[in-house]
Order: sequence, then C-alpha cells, then structure tokens
Amino acid sequence: MKTLIINGSPRINGDTESLINIIKKDLYEYKVLNSYRCDISPCIDCRFCRKNSGCSINDEMQEIYDYIQECDNILIASPIYFSELTGKLLDVASRLQTYFCARYYRKEEPILKEKKGAVVLVGGGDGNVDKAYGTACTLLHHMNCHNIHKVVFSHNTDERPAVEDERVLLGIHDIAGFFNSI
Repeated sequence: MKTLIINGSPRINGDTESLINIIKKDLYEYKVLNSYRCDISPCIDCRFCRKNSGCSINDEMQEIYDYIQECDNILIASPIYFSELTGKLLDVASRLQTYFCARYYRKEEPILKEKKGAVVLVGGGDGNVDKAYGTACTLLHHMNCHNIHKVVFSHNTDERPAVEDERVLLGIHDIAGFFNSI
C-alpha cells in the first residue's frame, strides 16, 4: 500500500507536520510532498495539457504524477488560512489541471487506478473547515479518489497543540486503518 502525503504547511515540526509524522508510523510505504519546500511551479495556463498528456513544465511534479499513478492512497494535510488550504498547496494543486484537461478536453481517463483519500486540517481559528475540506475533496476527486475518509481536524491550535487533541489522534489512527484496509 503506497500513500502520497501532500503537506501544505510551511512550518517544520508544526501541528500539521506533527500529525503527518504520527500517521507515517502506521503506513507501509509513503512519499511526502512538502508544498513549501518542493521544486514545483504553479500552472501557467499554457494549455499544453488540453491536447497532450502530462505538463509542459519540467520540474519535480513529473515525479509526483508518476507516484499518483501508482499509489493506493492520497492524504492532503494542511493548515487553514482564511478558511482555505494554504497558497503553496494550491499552487502545487494547480498542476492537477492536466487531469481535468484529460477528462474534459481529450476525453481520456488520466488515472485508471482508483484510490482512497483523506484530509487532515489544522487551524487556530473558528473551527470551520467546510471550504478547505471541499477544496481538498475536489483535488482528491481529480486524482481518482472517490472513497474519502471523513475529515480529521484540529482547531484552536493556538491554545492546544494538535498532538494533544485525543479526538484528532484517534482520527489519524483511523485514517491509517482506512488506508491499510483492502
């Protein structure tokens, strides 16, 4: 079982990364994509992918496209900024445009292998995760995840670190079990 973990946090050892480190202990094989530390440019709307498979930008995303094809699970983990996923995560996610174009312009199915998906969100705000979760689910659908675990989120992290939230820790272990089940 291979899992792609997309980390949308800029903070090393922050709440999001701490939860990712916990789930990694329960996964068989994984690759972590750190949005803030990768060499992936955002989509430039060059329209290459409307007629061609893949992307015209040659960067680290090429390796991620390959891993998306072969993995079994995808986890999106992000802090919430202004009720949304982080900007750098959305920059990386914009490169999923090639999958949209495959389906709607080229009438091709870009990812044949169906995957399981999950979303972990962290924030110090009001606890409203609807917009960020909706965006994450849209991204997961474009990567052929249709069996998506219910959202796991920790809010009020300004007062209590996510790793001290028992409900969140149970959710993290539940996601691992969901990913590891056949």
